[in-house]
Amino acid sequence: MADHVDRVLEQWGARRPDLDVSPMAVIGRLSRLHRLIDVELRRTFAAHDLDSASFDVLATLRRSGPPPHSLTPAELMRSSMVTSGAITQRLDRLEARGLVSRAPSASDGRVVDVTLTDEGLALIDRALPDHVATEERILSGLSRAQRDALADGLRDLLESLDGPA
Repeated sequence: MADHVDRVLEQWGARRPDLDVSPMAVIGRLSRLHRLIDVELRRTFAAHDLDSASFDVLATLRRSGPPPHSLTPAELMRSSMVTSGAITQRLDRLEARGLVSRAPSASDGRVVDVTLTDEGLALIDRALPDHVATEERILSGLSRAQRDALADGLRDLLESLDGPA
């Protein structure tokens, strides 16, 4: 069965047989998957009045360890998928909603600790099962072995571009 990317590759093969366009088979599919997955994840986040960056910050704090679920902004940037330029703005919005609080660190007054509030904890604990269910639905067309192989291959690609964690 052929997909959109197969047709693109066929067209390029006919028009530029001198080029090896096989990388497009992977990158084109990753790009299309990203767009499709993003729509599904946004829908799930919106059901909880979140966006992907807010979800990521709350989830990063939640998995950071036992209560009080605190990290510094620098630790949040390293542990989440939110960029350094967006972290302050994201924290401002989450704090205004009462989902996180910021306070000087007890161990170093020059450092700020970002802490998940009770309301933030309740929200992420409601949203996370829906998020996982959405991801499960997205991947339902693959067997466990296919998922594992895909995850391994994507990890290898990511490490080749971004380095190990």
